[in-house]
Amino acid sequence: MPHTLSTRVSSSIWDALSERSRTSGQSVSHIVQAALAEALDIEHHSIFQVSTSGAIVQGLYQGCVSVADLRRHGDVGLGTFEDLDGEMILVDGHCYQARSDGTVEEAADSELTPFASVVSFAAVRTAVLTDVSSYTDITTHLDSVRTSDNGIVSFLATGTFRSMEVRAACKSEPGVDLVTATSHQSVFLFEDITGTLVGFWSPEYTKSIAISGYHVHFISADRRHGGHVIDLSADTLRVELNDVSDVHLAIPETEAFLEADLAGDTSRALDVAEHGARGSLTATTVAPKRRHELGRTKE
Repeated sequence: MPHTLSTRVSSSIWDALSERSRTSGQSVSHIVQAALAEALDIEHHSIFQVSTSGAIVQGLYQGCVSVADLRRHGDVGLGTFEDLDGEMILVDGHCYQARSDGTVEEAADSELTPFASVVSFAAVRTAVLTDVSSYTDITTHLDSVRTSDNGIVSFLATGTFRSMEVRAACKSEPGVDLVTATSHQSVFLFEDITGTLVGFWSPEYTKSIAISGYHVHFISADRRHGGHVIDLSADTLRVELNDVSDVHLAIPETEAFLEADLAGDTSRALDVAEHGARGSLTATTVAPKRRHELGRTKE
């Protein structure tokens, strides 16, 4: 998570920072973070992505990058695991796997991913969102905080959620398209649960590579519950945003990927797989009603 750094600088450095901020329109905090990242060889405005959304839509679920390699490229992110075995949530440098049976475990470094996006997170803007009534409502709030429709943004949102609805994809055979694979998924409903949203917003022009629009996963504060967010509500959320200006794409070298026809437009299928469940769930597995340390599930 981001930390606060206090230090003394000379008048000449401060004058230079102030002038750069004035001419560039960037905050002093942003300029300092960029300078420190360059000096320390940390790409905190870069996103590292494994494979493409088009490939995952077609059922190319073979793992090609290890969790260990993924964590070397960032400390915050999301994705899935080999054979579409659950949802990935990477936060504070730890990688968690939320499976369809409702369990959440920290993934071993040897585990593989066929699709993931990670960043070295350093917030450049923060905001407090209040009276968030739904998934659509939070995306509307976030739209007002984003500064451009042409840049990728990663974000964290922390707080206690009045309700949280998440799904976890079931393990699937390679070659089964994503729409079919996610039609058999587990859905879990929670009330009064504290945790963190990990998300990305990507422009429409990235749709052949990334998941355009919002892509959001959740992990509870006790790391026992999580998944791909379907719906939510909350009284107050603290949001931190990190702008992305550099994209690194790891292209799989698997035979299936190299021989696949990825020229078609898969955005409609991806929208159904990623967002179609909202408000129209037909096949769900809901956790039984019981008390949790962080809240309770509901039937």
